[in-house]
Amino acid sequence: MFRLITIEREYGCGAAAIAAELANRLSWKLWDRLLTEEIARLANVDASTVKRCEEHVDSPFYRLSKVFWRGSYEPTSSLGSQSFDADCMMSMMETITAKIAQEGNAVVVGRGAPYFLRERPDAFHVFLYAPRAEKVRRILQEGCTASAAEDLVDTVDRERIAYVKHYFDADWPTRSLYHVMINTAVGNESVVETILNTMRMVEGRPKATAYEPPESPQLCLADAGAGEIRISARIHACREVVREGSAREGHDFSRAVMSSKMCPRFSA
Repeated sequence: MFRLITIEREYGCGAAAIAAELANRLSWKLWDRLLTEEIARLANVDASTVKRCEEHVDSPFYRLSKVFWRGSYEPTSSLGSQSFDADCMMSMMETITAKIAQEGNAVVVGRGAPYFLRERPDAFHVFLYAPRAEKVRRILQEGCTASAAEDLVDTVDRERIAYVKHYFDADWPTRSLYHVMINTAVGNESVVETILNTMRMVEGRPKATAYEPPESPQLCLADAGAGEIRISARIHACREVVREGSAREGHDFSRAVMSSKMCPRFSA
């Protein structure tokens, strides 16, 4: 029985409204903006800070600097162990996603949710897309200028491609991960009905989705070709952020956050 729906999407295809309608029809909890707010609350940072890190990869320069900060004895480093960045966002997202999965009856939008929940047989995975003109049309309806809409269509999904590649070593979208991929140009109501009908049709059948992570973790000091540092110590910076937030809630999330299953690249 499906207790979770994950919605991955191209920017501008109307996924937020579709996810909200799904949650309303099923009387399930919607985790979209609420995810941003929950992470901000636990990390004790502004929601705008979390939003900047969502589905985003920190710059190579920042990651390189972070490696040196971690090994520095200088107490005056501008970013200490309490800094919130994309790695912290990922760690906390994994923890919160696990909690959401335990509770069930939830629609989760983006932020790596299909990858975190890929092993759960009770999760139904959806990818939404649309023609470029349709995405621009929808963005214009939100009050953006034509040039801003065009720019967002070009840049946001490019960042999501980099995010999924960096943290999950996968191509975006990973087609085998989804039960259905739907063109939202057919209309929101048709998309919602298609998702609900497909869920009913495949419920109880053998698992239809698959995602195979890399066979071995990657751990190296430098990759000259990519011009970046990849090292497992990158996520140590957010340990205190998560522990502090967890302590306020009376939970011990540290084991879940530091779990090696979070991302093959972060496995030591």
